[in-house]
Amino acid sequence: MNRRSMLLGAAGTLLLGGAGVAGWRSAVGSMSGYDDYAAHLRAPIPARPDMADLVRYATLAANSHNTQPWRFRIEDGAIDILPDLSRRTPAVDPDDHHLFVSLGCAAENLLIAAGATGRPGELEIDADGARLRYSFSEGASRSDPLFAAIPARQSTRATYDRRPVPAEHLEKLRRAAGIPGVRLVLLSDRVLMRQVRDLVVAGNDAQMGTPAFMAELKQWLRFNPRAAMTSGDGLFSAASGNPVLPDLLGGYAFELFFSPTSENDKYARQIDSSAGIAVFLAEAESPAHWIAVGRASQRFALTATSLGVKHAFVNQPVEVARLRPELATLIGERGMRPDIVMRFGYGPELAFSPRRPVETVLI
Repeated sequence: MNRRSMLLGAAGTLLLGGAGVAGWRSAVGSMSGYDDYAAHLRAPIPARPDMADLVRYATLAANSHNTQPWRFRIEDGAIDILPDLSRRTPAVDPDDHHLFVSLGCAAENLLIAAGATGRPGELEIDADGARLRYSFSEGASRSDPLFAAIPARQSTRATYDRRPVPAEHLEKLRRAAGIPGVRLVLLSDRVLMRQVRDLVVAGNDAQMGTPAFMAELKQWLRFNPRAAMTSGDGLFSAASGNPVLPDLLGGYAFELFFSPTSENDKYARQIDSSAGIAVFLAEAESPAHWIAVGRASQRFALTATSLGVKHAFVNQPVEVARLRPELATLIGERGMRPDIVMRFGYGPELAFSPRRPVETVLI
């Protein structure tokens, strides 16, 4: 679902001192090896996939901090998606809002992949979000343009090129996110976008001034390919276009260079470079509604990917509770709780985020 990168620059290399090229490679691993790892995770599934392949495609969904807070249980004619509360992020997500949005993203991937490969079915959601069950039967494959976008989707945390998205593509994005119980507000007016930008910066400032948030964030940072492949989760520096560093040096550089000023400037530049901003709102505050927001935002992201449009999450105004009413009023939804904020536009492709092996998420 977002997040934080570091302005390390050339200073990081200087900090390494005399370790040498061999020592550096041993400490960080190989980006070419990482690219092979990412390609394996995102390999196309066969025309008649087994259940593990469908679960693998489900795990490629967007999720907060790349914690992948889900478990899967395979039964006859059904796949359950269950919350993994051991992967909560209580500092940034105290009511588990992002956790349930992440489950909705995974569920939508599963529905699309299963339907496209001959296992059509229905999704049932417990009111408390404790279980999402996809019940299916054997049937004909169903063409879905979003299916091919699943392994290609990524949250692209980079500067975009400010090009506007054509009106017909905006309409496709709007239609794609049409999940019952979810509202979508699309902003392309530069004045409104700057106001949202200011809320993102205010939220980022508040979060970076909170020790618990900073400690939690650091826990999920992966500074190099070796760490990212070993854990299979977390915020990999190269996925934000930043240098890879040995773990010890990365932690030191985080403390030294990761500042509110640099991060606020980065977010301001990135939002100013974007074509627009999407804000998703649920009609009620409950796990089931947050799951619906996850499904809608995942469909939006997959549609954007199919159209060559990049996206990235900028959720600070919904993560800092005091900023939510201001954001809701700004977008004409006074009294509602904004759930997800996403910028979009045209930009580069970056390294993909890691994922855990399927066997580690199966019950």
